[in-house]
Amino acid sequence: MIKRILLLTVMLLLAAYLLLAMTTLNGKPADQVCRDLELILKDTLHAGFITKNEVADILQKKEIYPVGSKMEEIRTGIIEEELSDHPLIDQVECYKTPNGKIAIEVTQRIPILRIMSRNGENYYIDNKGAVMPPDTKCVAHLAIATGSIEKSFAMRDLYNFGVFLQKNKFWNAQIEQIHILSGGEVELVPRVGDHIIFLGNMDRFEKKLSRLKTFYEKGLNKVGWNKYSRISLEFDNQIICTHKGETR
Repeated sequence: MIKRILLLTVMLLLAAYLLLAMTTLNGKPADQVCRDLELILKDTLHAGFITKNEVADILQKKEIYPVGSKMEEIRTGIIEEELSDHPLIDQVECYKTPNGKIAIEVTQRIPILRIMSRNGENYYIDNKGAVMPPDTKCVAHLAIATGSIEKSFAMRDLYNFGVFLQKNKFWNAQIEQIHILSGGEVELVPRVGDHIIFLGNMDRFEKKLSRLKTFYEKGLNKVGWNKYSRISLEFDNQIICTHKGETR
């Protein structure tokens, strides 16, 4: 008898819970209004690229800004389509929240290099190796690649170099310009030191720059950063320096 009463009590409590849940879900007024727009950036390290105000401005111009509209009339798929056209947005997901907000989750395209080729082409390379237009709003201070640059070279070799810079705090702060000579050889212009770094080709550039960093720490810190006009890393296991006034 006691078991029956307990079972009946559990069933009644479960029924009451389900009824309450259904009442809560269905109790929201059909004319519930969106009260806010929430922007969620997946990569908060680069939070300055896409802003809530910029997203709101895009949606207002397209006349699909959700705040103040009825939740049931808001089409999240249309919002996703419009924002996907933004040159700095890689992926976007839009959804409604239970508390009357529209949430927009954004994965950004991050520019890592500015390309200004001798042939007149001007564009960015992003963190996935894709080309971005030159009018892209970019708040980051990026290294600029100049000289004889074909897009295939930019999207492969320079992209790999840009990824390296993005991950290496020291060289990202030190390299200001990457200049490609007509034969495909590479010169680097540093921010600190009155010299040109000659890499030769792009092969093993990480090892070459590792040697140069050691030379900076053990050599230039003692003799001065402006002693040489040119530092060549072209050959393995050696660094060739040209004093100012000398000819190569």
